[in-house]
Amino acid sequence: MKRDDDIRNAILTMRKGGVILYPTDTIWGIGCDATNAEAVRRVYEIKRRDDSKALICLVDSEGRLQRYIRNIPNVAWDIFEFATIPTTIILDGAVNIAPNLLAEDGSVGMRITREPFSNELCYKFMKPIVSTSANVSGEKSPQNFRDIPQEIIDQVDYVCWSRRQEKKPHQPSKIIKLSENGEVRIIR
Repeated sequence: MKRDDDIRNAILTMRKGGVILYPTDTIWGIGCDATNAEAVRRVYEIKRRDDSKALICLVDSEGRLQRYIRNIPNVAWDIFEFATIPTTIILDGAVNIAPNLLAEDGSVGMRITREPFSNELCYKFMKPIVSTSANVSGEKSPQNFRDIPQEIIDQVDYVCWSRRQEKKPHQPSKIIKLSENGEVRIIR
């Protein structure tokens, strides 16, 4: 399958409220429209994860990020610009995001993906996409498609074809929490 067709199918699935399995700039992820509360609920259900634990979102650009966070601290721009590995930043003041995606304090983890497939997917979808590891909560994160449990594959609505054959090490992103008051905390 061509990458354009794969991206088109994933987008159509998410626009209908579906859940996808897709390669990201880190590990394979379970994803959906981050503005659709019902789709987000299904992701929690598939992962068997407590919905009090917030999920990460991917966006394609700085401009898209600004549509979903009220006030982005200047240090966040520096981190996004100079990070040498994929870095998720937990930011306060999320807006226009499904409420069940947010942490109890209203924050959300956002990452600007630079990897070609997930970046194009985010760009063409034109909204943030949930990105959580393709595993049952508490189990080992899959580095490649072949590591994803069949029970996860069976529960999503679309499984992307791109990068399925890949067999190289991948790691989850680094996570940093930035508070509006300037506090910086490294989570992972």
